[in-house]
Amino acid sequence: MKINKCLTGVVISIFLISFSAWAGNKKLMSINAAKILAERAIVESVVGLKLRNKDIVESIAAASSSIDAKTSATIKNVEYREIVYDRDKDIAKVVARIKIDKVKNIIGKDINYGNLAIERVAFATSTPGSDGALKALRAAELDAYKQLAKKILGFKLESNTSVKDFLLTSDHVQTKLLAAIWGARLEGYRWDGDGDAYVKLSMKVDEVEDIMGQKIHYDDYDILVEGTGASVGDFNPAAFETSTSAEPTEHHALIQVREESLDIPLSHGPARTESIEDERPSGGAQASEY
Repeated sequence: MKINKCLTGVVISIFLISFSAWAGNKKLMSINAAKILAERAIVESVVGLKLRNKDIVESIAAASSSIDAKTSATIKNVEYREIVYDRDKDIAKVVARIKIDKVKNIIGKDINYGNLAIERVAFATSTPGSDGALKALRAAELDAYKQLAKKILGFKLESNTSVKDFLLTSDHVQTKLLAAIWGARLEGYRWDGDGDAYVKLSMKVDEVEDIMGQKIHYDDYDILVEGTGASVGDFNPAAFETSTSAEPTEHHALIQVREESLDIPLSHGPARTESIEDERPSGGAQASEY
């Protein structure tokens, strides 16, 4: 009986130690992931990203919408301005900042940002079930990049329609976009009560070349768009057949992690709006063949 009590005590002790280690590891993993995602946001804003988009409408019904994005860069001297961890939701928030001067953008073009300070925010979690609103935020961000590219550069639209005996027999509409875009600024982000996300991006451009190779002068015009992203996948696709380098920043003391509740809906919850203020970069975009 004494042996059983001893064994029980050992098991409980091991469980408590394991749980404590697991909890600490979970927190650190979520914070580290948020740092990486904040770094990616900086790269996408400064160096830019390549974007591929295709939307299809078949017989007047939504069929599909896809966005693919990729970027690559060497980055250093990132400063973490704010680190917040919500222990109850296991969600980490990181605000990263960098000062940049001359860099090569996503298409190899030299860009001089003039020692500009850029801040970006990112969220991450290690817990399945806490990531719905965070995924929606990323989807909304890419949708905003798509909206910027479509507005600045234009896009290709293809349509094929057939009518027989006064009845619509087939109707296929497809839009395509393949572009590189850089210099976008985060104006703000929010979630609605359903957990769907909205991201506002802006770009200050003077001259770009559109999808037809024509030069467009914007006279330092600010372009503002808002992208949307869903937290839940409840769409049933319609049945269809398809046709055819950075300057060093100042040294700062190690930022402390602040634990507090983050107002991010895990499923349904109150609306939430945030904004990040930084200096305004001058951006650009370039169209490519799809």
